[in-house]
Amino acid sequence: MDQKDGKILGEWDAALRGTGQFAEDMAPRDALWLCFARSPVAYGALRRVEAGDAATLPGVTAVLTHADLPPLGALTVAEPLPLHARPDCPVLAEGQVLWAGQPVAAVLGESLNAARDGADAVEVEVADAPLPAPTAIAERHWRSGDVDAAFATAAHVVEAHVQHPRLAPTPMEPRAITIRHDGAGTLTIWHSTQTPHRTRNELASILGVDPAQLRVIATHVGGAFGMKASLYPEEVVAVWAALHFRRSVRWQATRSEDFLSATHGRGLRTWGRLALDASGRFTAMEARVTAPLGHWLPTSGLIPALNAARVLPSGYDIPSVRIHSQAMVEALPPTGIYRGAGRPEAILLMEKLVGRAAKVLNQTDIEIRQANLVRLGSDIKETPTGNNLDSGDYAALLKHLSTSTDLPARYRDQASRRAAGELVGLGIAFYVENSGEGWESARVTLTGPDTAQIASGSSSQGQGRLLSYRKIAAEALGLPLENISATAGDTGTCPEGIGALASRSTAIGGSAVLAACQAARAQQQAGAPYPVTAELRYENDGMAWGCGAMLVQMSIDRETGQPTLEHVACVDDAGRVIDPALVAGQMQGGFAQGLGEALMERVVFDADGQLLTGSLMDYALPRATDVPPVQLSSLHSPSPLNLLGAKGVGEAGTIAAPPAILLAALDALAPLGVTDLDMPLTPQTLWHAMEDAKESR
Repeated sequence: MDQKDGKILGEWDAALRGTGQFAEDMAPRDALWLCFARSPVAYGALRRVEAGDAATLPGVTAVLTHADLPPLGALTVAEPLPLHARPDCPVLAEGQVLWAGQPVAAVLGESLNAARDGADAVEVEVADAPLPAPTAIAERHWRSGDVDAAFATAAHVVEAHVQHPRLAPTPMEPRAITIRHDGAGTLTIWHSTQTPHRTRNELASILGVDPAQLRVIATHVGGAFGMKASLYPEEVVAVWAALHFRRSVRWQATRSEDFLSATHGRGLRTWGRLALDASGRFTAMEARVTAPLGHWLPTSGLIPALNAARVLPSGYDIPSVRIHSQAMVEALPPTGIYRGAGRPEAILLMEKLVGRAAKVLNQTDIEIRQANLVRLGSDIKETPTGNNLDSGDYAALLKHLSTSTDLPARYRDQASRRAAGELVGLGIAFYVENSGEGWESARVTLTGPDTAQIASGSSSQGQGRLLSYRKIAAEALGLPLENISATAGDTGTCPEGIGALASRSTAIGGSAVLAACQAARAQQQAGAPYPVTAELRYENDGMAWGCGAMLVQMSIDRETGQPTLEHVACVDDAGRVIDPALVAGQMQGGFAQGLGEALMERVVFDADGQLLTGSLMDYALPRATDVPPVQLSSLHSPSPLNLLGAKGVGEAGTIAAPPAILLAALDALAPLGVTDLDMPLTPQTLWHAMEDAKESR
């Protein structure tokens, strides 16, 4: 790789060369290491924390319990569903423990081993108590039209439920934070996060310090997927300790600690029913969403409960809807946003209902969807839950999927293979993906007639986002790509921003870059001397809605239940595309994670709240050999709701894969009389479904 290649690759060059600087790579001189003693049980009164022996071990600097900390502020929590009550979350347990793995004591050591030995020596005694029943602390309703009348006069009604497995996001880099104390009270914080400015502002608020004292850097982050969108108790303790002891501090979670105490995803339970008239048109929908929260709320903890409801009824034209969503606290680790954050839950329920409607009407999967999808044309369509579907030809997406996969031939092949005794299924799913809303910032500096620098308020966790921003600027400024540099993820050098959330970074962050380029170019053309700088905050006109359709062809072994994905195809509308290779990568990566939920991933607790899947020996992740290639194609239509015209694509594969895979499995097992399945669709799950069907017959 030559120097020019490195300039073009930008953020990937460091990853390819192994020169990236992740939070754990930063090693301030004489830093203290931090480790935690955690609750061994899920719920009960905290009777005793004995730290005496731990404090005397060689190399142990301090052992902290809740009593050693001053009163601290609370983490800001978004409330898209109004909260009836807000669960308290002390950074170290006070009086009682609320889940197995909750931090109870913090140990600071002169080395990592010393801190670990100290944490192991802390004795924690909890009066084990029965787990409390889940409690609803937030809810919201949506209603449109006369739902009761529509169901009373319906020619057909279909019903479905879905229990999503709880998932562990499992980025390659576990949570990590390194704090350098400069001796004068100013901290430089390397944090593995999606939201560096949020980290700075929340820490300042919780600890009662001036934000100017804190510089947060998240230049290289080894994956996040929503798990690193919020601040964690362990990270608050680390920064407080750096301020209190006037020392640099390092904390790196182990993989098992992430399973125990990082946010999980999914776990939602949904139910719905769909009313159809005699011609097969959808007339009404009713749905209920129940979302788990764990026992403390990260900043975006309520977002899945919101999206799983408001994304309904997807891209379908249904005049009457009634939807209720509630979020439940329970004695388990926290749940939060995970790639898709409620969108996969909404789409899976919707597509399962549509699949059942097709069976009732004896229509093909394409026919029933074509008849009921919204026709946008040039207009923005408001949905019954108050969203604005902005652009896209939904019917054309389905037609393209059918043509590009030669769907009629696949149906014929399926029929002949079934006649020979094979179990083969086809699953089709239509999806929409709302990207984020609000603002993002950018600063563009024309350093000379042929060079420019970009500083974004957004951040990156390996998606190639900085390359996209450079391409946007290269086109807007008429400069060679290699003459443009870009930075993000540093509160000390970049403008205030939101970060990487909800497929918003290209649509909003990219629009901010484009607007700043236009402003800088206008200044330069008006005669301003170099360097010319334009810094601005861009706000979009509303969420851009990506959309698409996926087909999965699956066979299932009759003897073992082993599923095989024989063919996967997807057609996507991501609006204006800056880099087709990056879009393809997002689709492939999203599909792999959606496949994980559909076929193998599940966090399991026993009846006492003990985690049974606390390592990668117990929790199954897709490997390269598990993920088939995806036939990708695109029909893009620019969004009118942001300057760039882009839509989200980072979560599309995760949204589309579970319903397409589940419907393919149900179709494959339909000849045996199997009518329902719960994910993950492991060989054991499928084999038991086949055996149960035999007994029923």
